[in-house]
Amino acid sequence: MEFVIEALRHCKPSSIINGFQGRIIDLVKIEATNFTRITFLVFDEADRMFDMGFEAQVKSISDHIRPDRQCLMFSATFKAKVERLARDALVDPVRIVQGEVGEANEDVIQNVEVLPSVDAKWRWLLQRLVQFLAQGKVLIFVTKKQNAEEVAQRLQTNDFALVLLHGDMLQAERNEKLHAFRKDTALMVATDVAARGLDIPEIRTVINFDLARDIDTHVHRIGRTGRAGEKGYAYTLLTDADKEMAGHLVRNLESVNQTVPDALLQLALKSAWFRSSRGEQGNKQGPKRLGLGYKPRTRPTAGAGVASKETAKALACEGRSEKKQDPLDLAKAADGSTNRLQAMKAAFKSSFTTSFKASSSDEWAASRAAPTDPRPEWKRKLEEAADAVNRQIAGITPAVSQSGDKPQWETQGPTFGNKKRSRWQ
Repeated sequence: MEFVIEALRHCKPSSIINGFQGRIIDLVKIEATNFTRITFLVFDEADRMFDMGFEAQVKSISDHIRPDRQCLMFSATFKAKVERLARDALVDPVRIVQGEVGEANEDVIQNVEVLPSVDAKWRWLLQRLVQFLAQGKVLIFVTKKQNAEEVAQRLQTNDFALVLLHGDMLQAERNEKLHAFRKDTALMVATDVAARGLDIPEIRTVINFDLARDIDTHVHRIGRTGRAGEKGYAYTLLTDADKEMAGHLVRNLESVNQTVPDALLQLALKSAWFRSSRGEQGNKQGPKRLGLGYKPRTRPTAGAGVASKETAKALACEGRSEKKQDPLDLAKAADGSTNRLQAMKAAFKSSFTTSFKASSSDEWAASRAAPTDPRPEWKRKLEEAADAVNRQIAGITPAVSQSGDKPQWETQGPTFGNKKRSRWQ
């Protein structure tokens, strides 16, 4: 760290800072620089940062930059979950897509070879590698570090000059290998550490000797060629052990309108999930299957304001005809146009009108109990007597009603203020 501080003291003023998240945070902690004047904040391979749990570091960097900054995130693949995390770090983001997210580059011509064994993969590679090297630089991907060392050793035994790159190397050693690959060496064997961030236009061929762990990594692997409008070639070698991943390769090829080899399709059909989604013949859309007792559910939509079959049957039994009314007539605005919200309201209203059944008699009213007075008899008589005295004092005399059951009070003079009355009167 002292070396970094000393280098920063002697370096010229710069307009761009480029580095890993942890190193940039260290620069702020040691007060080697500040981000108060930074205008643009760029995250490359942003999906990888969030997928690996670096959202805390991303937020820490963002918090040290002025709020009116412009933040940009780039990646060839963005899963929905990762994209939601990325949007939390942005303000009113705009999504710009070149092609389709997760699709392979159309400038990369993919070839998939289904081989019977690993030895067959070796024979295929040795027979064609000289031809590939004559066209440009070649990048061979393997999954594990041990496999990478084995592939590199066997190729060197066959007099191929190459460089080896994997994640266990120190950064200085990686830089040395990459520099050699850019300049003189035409062949590199690497793990997925080289699947992202490697921009070497001279790469013409990418060989997936081992299949990638997921389709996103596969897309990034073959994206090392066919850059900046140049054509590139990608070869993927499969065996029967790769049947679970074969279905994803089929979809990837279809997404860029490239031919799916029949051997690849047959291998993919050995996987249960792909077979259930495509059918036995591997069609894009499997057959429609209905379970026992299945009845499709329908609901009224714009232009179809008719009740369900059950409602129509019930109306027919009662001898009533179903009232039909076009909901689009109800949904038309004053200018003759029809919007979706009005059409939906009209459709639901039409459905309710045709299915609503009003009450046919008022028999329930006869059986309804009359309201009762919950007061005790003595309290009711006492309150009636007190009310009579209050009315006499106020100048109100009782008048006998026509029914004769209760006296009616008539006002004979002005009242003197509001008198408290029983809440039961």
